[in-house]
Formats: sequence, structure tokens, C-alpha cells
Amino acid sequence: MTDETLTSSQPVALDDHRQAKREAQQTGALAARLGDPESDMVRIVTSNNAPPSANQPAQITFHRRELDMILNVYGRMVADGEWRDYAIDHLKDQAVFSVFRRAAEVPLYTIEKDPKMARRQGAYKVVSASGQILKRGHDLKQVLKVFDKKPKLNLV
Repeated sequence: MTDETLTSSQPVALDDHRQAKREAQQTGALAARLGDPESDMVRIVTSNNAPPSANQPAQITFHRRELDMILNVYGRMVADGEWRDYAIDHLKDQAVFSVFRRAAEVPLYTIEKDPKMARRQGAYKVVSASGQILKRGHDLKQVLKVFDKKPKLNLV
């Protein structure tokens, strides 16, 4: 193999190019002949945009409307000075929105979306730092009501 073969600017025969393309489509890669058409050298380029394979499950994520509802509650609590930081984790079996008072501690609350539980007790739940499930349900808006302020009664 010489450098001349790699840098040659000879035109590729159309039939050879079609044959290489057909072979590449069968293997799932894009191929192009290098150098002269009689050469057996083929450059193979694979795509990184390939869909996930069947053995790799897709990650569970929060949809835009779900995040909007969660961030509305988060913004209200930040304005009250109760929360300061958050983290979002998209795992293969659930999505988790964690809320922190300070960045260097365990989360005060986690808002979790677990589609496996959707038909049973509801896909959404709010869990406290101690692990206690504060509220669970099918509707995120209803589950987030656990963070609504309850009126306080003052004794006079």
C-alpha cells in the first residue's frame, strides 16, 4: 500500500461507488472507495446518530410540561428562601428531580417519575430526606400540592 493510493484524486467509477454504497447499506455503515476503482480499500464511517439498540433501554425523562410544573414549585420555594439548589437525574428506570437546601448535603425532597408504577399507585411521588413517601399519584399537579403552604392559625 502506497501513499499514492490514499491521496489519489482519480475519479471513482460510478458502478464501483454504487456497489460500495450497497455493501455499506447492508452492513449499516457508509462506505466510499479510496483511490483507484480497482483497489479493494474501503473507508467505513459509522454514524453516531444511530437509534439505541434493542438491548439498551431508553432513559426515563421528565417532559416539558412536567418540568414546567416542578420548576414553578421550585421557583416559589426559592423565593421563600427554603430551597437553594436542584439536580435532575434521568435513569433507565426513573427520572428524579432532587431539591437541596445547600448544594453539599443530601436532598430535602426528591420528586420521582417511575412509569412502572403508573398503573398501580401512580407514576409520581415525593420522597422526603428520611425516605418517607409524602405523596404519590397519577397526576403530577396533585402530587406537587404537598408543597403548597397551609394556612397557619395563630393563638391570640
